[in-house]
Amino acid sequence: MKKTCFYTEIAYVLGLFLLALGTALMERSGFGLSMVVAPAYVLHLKMSAYLPFVSFGMASYTLQALLLAVMMLLLRRAKISYLFSFVTAVLYGLILDAAIMLFSFVPVSDTLWLKVILYAVGLWISGMGLSFLFRTYISPEAYDLFVKEMSAAWKIRVDKFKTCYDCASCLIAILLSLLFFGFPPLRGIGIGTVICALLNGTLIRLWSVFFEKRLNFQDAFPKLKRYFQL
Repeated sequence: MKKTCFYTEIAYVLGLFLLALGTALMERSGFGLSMVVAPAYVLHLKMSAYLPFVSFGMASYTLQALLLAVMMLLLRRAKISYLFSFVTAVLYGLILDAAIMLFSFVPVSDTLWLKVILYAVGLWISGMGLSFLFRTYISPEAYDLFVKEMSAAWKIRVDKFKTCYDCASCLIAILLSLLFFGFPPLRGIGIGTVICALLNGTLIRLWSVFFEKRLNFQDAFPKLKRYFQL
């Protein structure tokens, strides 16, 4: 099969849009979000009660800014690529807020079948978005950058560090939910969180295989690549 040329810069833009759309659909379903974004969602719910302008996207890139600061303190260094990572986080947050506003008009109420569809589609396209983002040289969000940089610095396998990071994020979200809202129910954490943890890696792999068979990823602006490695 002849592969189609696909630029990594386009993969970056598509990846951000798809990931944000997927997260917004999962949020609308009410079944729970991924462990990575759940802490930001819980913070958004609490802060927006007092400061209505604090959106999910804003809470997300604010938390990522804090994560970047912690990472730089631990590593005792700063890079230009870290700044680009925050730019990615802000872009994702803005798209996420727009998507949530768009899907807020979908009347889910207690319609279980519609919630299931929203969650399933959201999970599916989130996997597609992440697969696209893994194929670009542009700095990822701070969540992924933290895993990459810290696992390399501490000489821990990426998959093991990622598992620990995801579990820590889930625990933080649960603790924040209990602290802010009591129990039950947990906010941002649910059956969808468990499903996402079990299936997300598989979905990303399936999309990756699909892309590799059909697309030839190339850099449209190869000279820019070095700036994201500084």
